[in-house]
Amino acid sequence: MSIILPKLPAAPVCLSEINSCPSSEQELIQTAAALHGTPLLLLDCDIIRRQYRALRQALPEAAAHFALKPLPHPAVVKTLLQEGANFDLATNGEVDLVQELGVPGEKTIHTHPIKRDSDILHALLYGCTVFVIDNLNELEKFIPYRHEAELLIRLSFRNADAYSDLSKKFGCSPEGAIELIQHAHRLGIYIKGLSFHVGSQTADPQKYVTAIHTCGEVFRRVTELGLPKLNTLDIGGGFPVHYIDQVLAIQEFCAPIREALAEFPESVDVISEPGRFIVAPAVISVASVMGQAERDGKTWYYLDDGVYGSFSGTIYDHAVYPVEAFCKEGEELYPSVLAGPTCDSIDVIAEDIMLPKLNNGDLVIGRMMGAYTAATASEFNFFPKAKIVVLNEPLDMMP
Repeated sequence: MSIILPKLPAAPVCLSEINSCPSSEQELIQTAAALHGTPLLLLDCDIIRRQYRALRQALPEAAAHFALKPLPHPAVVKTLLQEGANFDLATNGEVDLVQELGVPGEKTIHTHPIKRDSDILHALLYGCTVFVIDNLNELEKFIPYRHEAELLIRLSFRNADAYSDLSKKFGCSPEGAIELIQHAHRLGIYIKGLSFHVGSQTADPQKYVTAIHTCGEVFRRVTELGLPKLNTLDIGGGFPVHYIDQVLAIQEFCAPIREALAEFPESVDVISEPGRFIVAPAVISVASVMGQAERDGKTWYYLDDGVYGSFSGTIYDHAVYPVEAFCKEGEELYPSVLAGPTCDSIDVIAEDIMLPKLNNGDLVIGRMMGAYTAATASEFNFFPKAKIVVLNEPLDMMP
């Protein structure tokens, strides 16, 4: 369920460092909780705009295709569409969402390496014509659509340090890619270029550099073999954001990537698939204390949101979110535990966290809650998912 609040002033909130602007943010959070109850997710479209513009400035060579997977919300899609973004789709549901919101098919790519025939047809009927494959079985599915579809071949670059090593499940070797390109040529299927994904929340930009150089070698090898030249390179997503551990600023992170991309001729179109970087900072969670107990010298606070809800990313995304409660400057903090509402013992959000003494009904705030939170939340134990309240929404979504 989503709720859109009335249009707020240009900079109504400071979604970082509560103590730096307690009046505006604290009042906004308390007002939203009073109006709608908890749990809540506050989605600020101004931060979506800020993150998209920052990435475009840091990496202008790569046309950004927002990956819907981490937060497939209409307000996010509409905001980014107004910013001129493109979109990365992977399922029929994502195709349906962007179609309903007026995204032109030519502004999309379909990047799931494994698809049913019905998935391919569904995307083509919408107008999405660029697909990703990584194996012979998948290539042959496009024989009936050889005159309509263009393909990118996904290469595998393992990255054990990423939150999610996406090359463990998808991608082929450079040699395998060349074999696929040769076979596609025999079948009359057009191979547009290559793609890769170095893994979610990648801290080291050299992972991209290595992958880009390898793709460059494949481009050159294809030309040497007399095959049709490749003209597109998709460098995927994985751009990092700051949760608990510091990461490089996006300008600094993208600098070596830009240097590596400069080795490709201007005739090669470069695209990217940012997801987490765009949405993670744009959402904060608001939960209430349902009850509390003293256990082993710590106060356990039981919230109305947990790992089966908005904090699902602690399980599926391996994320550790900054969590805090409103407190006065100098107020004493105590060792505490934050637990979710379900009857499952795994439903613990944070242990050994320092918090002020809280009362039942007090609010607890989660930061960086935009990626893989609402998208992977469930209603286990019949606890409802958090409502999404939209701030600074696109003009055509206003009531």
